Amino acid sequence: MKKPTVAIVGRPNVGKSTIFNRIVGERISIVEDVAGVTRDRIYSAAEWLNYEFNLIDTGGIELSNEPLLDQIRMQAEIAIEEADVIIFLTNGRDGVTDSDEQVARMLYKTNKPVVLAVNKVDNPEMRDMVYDFYSLGFGEPYPLSGSHGLGLGDLLDAVAESFKDMNLEEEEDDSIKFCLIGRPNVGKSSLVNALLGEERVIVSDIAGTTTDAIDSTKVVDGQEFKIIDTAGMRKKGKVYENTEKYSVLRALKAIDRSDVVLIVMNAEEGIREQDKRVAGFAEEAGKGVMFVVNKWDTLEKDDKTMNNFIDDIRDQFRFLDYAPIFFVSAKTKQRVHTLFSNIQLISENHAMRIQSSVLNEVVEDAVARNPAPADKGRRLRIYYATQVAVKPPTFVIFVNEPELMHFSYERFLQNRLREAFGFEGTPIRLITRART
Repeated sequence: MKKPTVAIVGRPNVGKSTIFNRIVGERISIVEDVAGVTRDRIYSAAEWLNYEFNLIDTGGIELSNEPLLDQIRMQAEIAIEEADVIIFLTNGRDGVTDSDEQVARMLYKTNKPVVLAVNKVDNPEMRDMVYDFYSLGFGEPYPLSGSHGLGLGDLLDAVAESFKDMNLEEEEDDSIKFCLIGRPNVGKSSLVNALLGEERVIVSDIAGTTTDAIDSTKVVDGQEFKIIDTAGMRKKGKVYENTEKYSVLRALKAIDRSDVVLIVMNAEEGIREQDKRVAGFAEEAGKGVMFVVNKWDTLEKDDKTMNNFIDDIRDQFRFLDYAPIFFVSAKTKQRVHTLFSNIQLISENHAMRIQSSVLNEVVEDAVARNPAPADKGRRLRIYYATQVAVKPPTFVIFVNEPELMHFSYERFLQNRLREAFGFEGTPIRLITRART
C-alpha cells in the first residue's frame, strides 16, 4: 500500500512543530538513535487508524534572509507540491490574521484536501474562539491544544477520512522495483540511462535538473525491473534551492515503493552528511540497500584507493554494514552491467523465508556456542524462533524474560543468521517476546 503524505502548513508561531511532535512522538523514539545517521525533525513516519503516512513539518524549514511573507509562501508552496493532504494550522488566541488569509488563498488553488485546525485552544471555555475560522472557507475547524495533546484524535480522524478517497493500493506485479537516491549531481540520471541503455532521462551538469521521479522498465534475462529515478530529490527552482535540508522529501515516496534502494555517491566528492541522511531513510523503511559509487573513472587510483573508499563507507555507515558496495562509471558503463544481477540477489534476500526447523537449528547452535551472559544471577533462555514477515525478513525470538536480551547478544544472533543464510543487502529484524 502506498503511503500518503500529510503536511502541516501555517504562519509562524502557530505551533506546527509542537503538533508534528505530538503526532509522531512515539514513532520518533523508535527510529532515532541509529549510529551515523543525522535526523531532521521535518519528516517522520506516522500511523493512525491502520493508515501509515509520511508527515512533514514546514515549520522545520529555515529560510534565512527571506522576508516573513516570502517564507510563509515558500513553505506553503512546498507543502502543496509534496502533500496529498494538508493540515492548515492556525492560532486560536490570535484569531484570523492577514497571514492566515494569505495561506488560505494559496491553498484554495490546489485540489488537495485541506483540514483546518485551530491550535492553543487549551480548555473548553476557549472553544468559542474557533467559530471565526469558518471564514477561511475550509469547513469545520478542529480545536487543538498542542501543549496538552487535546483534539489530535478528531483531527487525525478527519485526515484519515481523506485517505479513503485516494487510490492507495498498488498493483501487484512480479517486477523488482528499485530507486536511486543521493545528493544532486552525483550522476543518478546518467546512471539510469546507462542501466536502460538509452537516453531516457535528461542529463545536465546543473544540479537539480530533473524535476520528477520517472518510472522506467527494463527486462534482463527474463526478469522485469522497474527503475524509479529520484533525481528530483532537489527540485530546480528558488524554493528548493533555499531548502536544501528539505530536498530529501523528493525521494521518500520512491523509497516506499521500492524493494531495493541504490545509494549513489560521487567518487570525486566522497561522503557527505546528506548521504547519511538519505541512507537513514532507506534503512528506516526496511528496504534492501546497496552502495553505488559513481564517476569512478574520474579518479587517479592506486592499489589502495578502492579499499580506502570501502573502509570510509563502512566507518561512516556502520548501520548499513550488510549493504554491498559497487564502483561504477555511468559515463564509460564500467561495471554497470553487474548491477541488475546484484539488485535481483538483494531483492530475493529481502523476500527470503526460512523454514522454522532450519531457523531453530541455527539459533540453537548459536546459543550452544555462545550462551547469553548472566545478569545479576538471571540468564536469558531462548526457547524457539519463528519468521513472521518478509521485506525485510523479521523474526520473533521467544524467551523467558525479554528484558534480558542485551543489544549485543541480539547483534550476535543477527550475525549468526547472516552467516547461515546470507541476507546480503537486506536488513533483518529481531523481535524478542516472552513465551506465554
